[in-house]
Amino acid sequence: MNKNILHLDLDTFFVSCERLIDSRLQKRPLLVGGTGDRGVVAACSYETRRFGIHSGMPMKMARRLCPEAVVIRGDASIYTKQSQMVTEIIRERVPVFEKASIDEFYADLSGMDKFFGSYKYATELRGSIMKETGLPISFGLSANKIVSKMATGEAKPNNQLRIEHGFEKPFLAPLSIRKIPSVGEKTYHTLRNLGIDKVATVQQMPLEMMETVLGANGRTIWRRAQGIDNPPLIPFHERKSISTERTFNKDTIDMLKLRTTIFAMAENLAFQLRKGEKLTACIAVKIRYSDFNTHTKQLKIPYTSADHVIIPKIMELFDRLYERRLLIRLVGVKFSDLISGNYQINLFDDTEEMLRLYSAMDHIRNRFGELSIQKAASMGAKTIGRFNNPFNGEPPIVLAHRNQ
Repeated sequence: MNKNILHLDLDTFFVSCERLIDSRLQKRPLLVGGTGDRGVVAACSYETRRFGIHSGMPMKMARRLCPEAVVIRGDASIYTKQSQMVTEIIRERVPVFEKASIDEFYADLSGMDKFFGSYKYATELRGSIMKETGLPISFGLSANKIVSKMATGEAKPNNQLRIEHGFEKPFLAPLSIRKIPSVGEKTYHTLRNLGIDKVATVQQMPLEMMETVLGANGRTIWRRAQGIDNPPLIPFHERKSISTERTFNKDTIDMLKLRTTIFAMAENLAFQLRKGEKLTACIAVKIRYSDFNTHTKQLKIPYTSADHVIIPKIMELFDRLYERRLLIRLVGVKFSDLISGNYQINLFDDTEEMLRLYSAMDHIRNRFGELSIQKAASMGAKTIGRFNNPFNGEPPIVLAHRNQ
């Protein structure tokens, strides 16, 4: 049985949501993101892209490139709600699907050709999403996730494309190597310096040469260029969660100790989200008092993995939850409603400096251990739960945090 993997991608998702709210924005150049000079572009309409604007660009630069663009700060809660609507439509119609991010989905339609037709079914699914939500969406359909994703990219905006079995290589050949998933800026420049611009060139190269130049990533890129890389579809389960708890050696009412521990737990779990390329939409704090009564408060939030969004909310939950003023035996923090996705939704409030700071901190943690770098407010929490890895002998780097 031939595989049929569908890739769905909501076109310029944040922009499309804003246009649903205000039809006057249709066909106008639109930027969504931080509205200050230090803000970052979270999303941009197709009308702005001819000026060289792209997501992640400083808003100040984007405004300079396209002065006539309408700039909107954006509302993450609206985008989360729209994403959930699309998720429910797909859930009702597809038995197995993967939610890759807030605006991107995969579905396994293998076997449908016998009874209905995978392409016809995908077309009707896309039509239902557009009719019920008003959002434009594109899809690609092929034998595997990688080719389908690249087909979606070629189908956009607001269109669809099927790559028939056996035609993967001819479809990929004329495309730029930049369009291969996992080819980032550094890899792209490495390949361009070797005179490689099109996928066709990679298709003709020996696998060993790609491995020599790029190591293990070279093998992945070579397989994707051949159209034979076949990563598994990860079924979407909305109830997935990560959590951590600490039981104190001695029941305590020391507020500095309690708040430091809660802060460190939230900071560590947010790092785990980014490390696992996950986003959370529900956070919770748990307290167990000395009399073993246990209380929990949770809060729904827009999908995120950002410290500066999650930590203040966690501390607010703790302050609201701790009302009895009794000795505390245990505290815990939990993130649930997880989906796969890279850090993106909180670009409305981010600056370039903040994005670079996250990247640098996570790089240090991945290399030297999770406690190798901490915010000053989490110092003193020597044990924060099951994600706590001991640091090898060196003191951690401390970052002052003015808001804590």
